[in-house]
Amino acid sequence: MSPFLLRVLIPIAALLCASAAASTDTPFVGTWAASAYAQGARFEQQTLRQIVHTSIGGASARIHLSNVFGDAPLRIADVHLALRDHDAAIVASTDTEVTFDGAAEITIAAGADAVSDPVPFAVPPLADVAISLYLPEATGAATGHGFALQTNYVVPGDASAAIDLADAQQVRNYYFLSGLDVQNPAAIGAVVAFGASITDGYDSTPDSNRRWPNRLAENLAAAGVDIGVLNQGISGNRLLFDGNGPSALSRFERDVLDQPGVRWVIFSDDPINDLGNDDPLPTVADFIAAIQDLMARAHARGIAFICSTLTPFEGADYWTPQAEPVREALNEFIRGADSGCDGVVDQDFVTHDPARPTWYLPAYDAGDHLHPNDDGHAAIAAAVDPALFAEPVADAIFADGFDGVAVR
Repeated sequence: MSPFLLRVLIPIAALLCASAAASTDTPFVGTWAASAYAQGARFEQQTLRQIVHTSIGGASARIHLSNVFGDAPLRIADVHLALRDHDAAIVASTDTEVTFDGAAEITIAAGADAVSDPVPFAVPPLADVAISLYLPEATGAATGHGFALQTNYVVPGDASAAIDLADAQQVRNYYFLSGLDVQNPAAIGAVVAFGASITDGYDSTPDSNRRWPNRLAENLAAAGVDIGVLNQGISGNRLLFDGNGPSALSRFERDVLDQPGVRWVIFSDDPINDLGNDDPLPTVADFIAAIQDLMARAHARGIAFICSTLTPFEGADYWTPQAEPVREALNEFIRGADSGCDGVVDQDFVTHDPARPTWYLPAYDAGDHLHPNDDGHAAIAAAVDPALFAEPVADAIFADGFDGVAVR
């Protein structure tokens, strides 16, 4: 038996044993997500096979498709789920057709999205799932996610059920696919990692799932905590204004509040791109007002809001002496007892060079003085205290209206 099958069959067996406890009353929780924004690519009579890496497992699954930024109706047919064996090849015995309101295809209006019917499908934790879509007609401009750091595959014709894809075109974006959910009776919710390129994993090793949200999922799994981790980072994204993708303020509802099973959000690195791109430079008050707006919107939906300090970026192309005091003042606010944050992830503390606190620690610097390398991502994930997600703490936060129970 192949090493791959040994890795996946053991958790699948456990999930099958747990499936009897799952029912239509068990809520869905996100196990993987990617923030959607305009991509521009167009497809016609082609199959996309896209690989997603799960955080938690489950006994059944459903997928999210998006045409939110499309300019024409999007017809999608012959959708399949399967466990990935290697490259574009799937484990044939796991191939499962996916339907929409009982039909084998769906047309999604421009500006809209869709969720599939649930299908029995044993999703292992921390595993690769292949999702195949056939696009029988011209799609119009694609909605998707760029800089995905994951090799996906495109072939002519309808090959959704094929065990392997010969001579496939390789792409590093996601198209039309925005989420994978699972039913898992043990899951206590999902945490959304919400930010820009540091969250998105820019400069981490491709095809290796070394982004800090992936490493956080590994840490939680090792601690025996069933919490989905959803990466909603967009490289080049900003807090206050549109950049690459809509601003954090404008996409917060879709990418955080509307995610299935979300109970926590970790707000990360968007303000760094505002500091590096805006003239005039935003003030600390501008950032605080925006963060408090996001916080209030999260709290209104019963979602705990965890703040992250901003990592150092002196030496980066867009760092300026004027921006540095703003970053430091914002970090001081986030660490303060009166910030309103329900917890703090001190990314700055774990990544800066103690001898030069405005610079990355060289061991964690990807080389551009702005993004962490794989070890830096691991350090950020390790800075996320699992106690932030302990059920008694989380329940106290929700019960007390977020007054004075933040974990710091």
